Amino acid sequence: MQALKRSYAWHAIYTKSRAEKRLYQDLCSKSFECYLPLKKELRKWSDRTKWVEEPLIRSYLFVRVSEREYYDAINSRYAVGYVTFGGKAVPIPERQIETLRIFLQDENRKVDLCKENLQKGEIVEVVGGPLKGVRGEVLQIKGKNRIVIRFDSLGTCVYTDIALHYIKQVQPVF
Repeated sequence: MQALKRSYAWHAIYTKSRAEKRLYQDLCSKSFECYLPLKKELRKWSDRTKWVEEPLIRSYLFVRVSEREYYDAINSRYAVGYVTFGGKAVPIPERQIETLRIFLQDENRKVDLCKENLQKGEIVEVVGGPLKGVRGEVLQIKGKNRIVIRFDSLGTCVYTDIALHYIKQVQPVF
């Protein structure tokens, strides 16, 4: 009799709020292959400063399961469900998980996520820092934090390292 070949695939599980590490521990204790990408952050409290490891992608954990293990993996009080598209869990290619692991191995690299989807020509307003309240047009995007904005009110283009959370998209005024 021929043994059944199990096909394993990586999937993302959506976790309860701030439960990524607990779900990781729970699934590992049940012998599931899991991956929780972490980044180191320097946190400051009133009485101390400390390096802590935080999930790179909030509320997500990656698990490699077979079809047989599929439902067992989300049978945890910390799991909400699989990340789905069209009602089906989206398999994540092995090479993407490996690339993420390799990328995060360099401890000197500052890693952050950006969900902003700025495009050239969009009008933005600076909502923090010394240029707060100034509006401009995005001319060029150079990486995640470096953008070129033309500020008509200042009469110049400004190259700036600015965190994207200091910028908001606004409707152009005609």
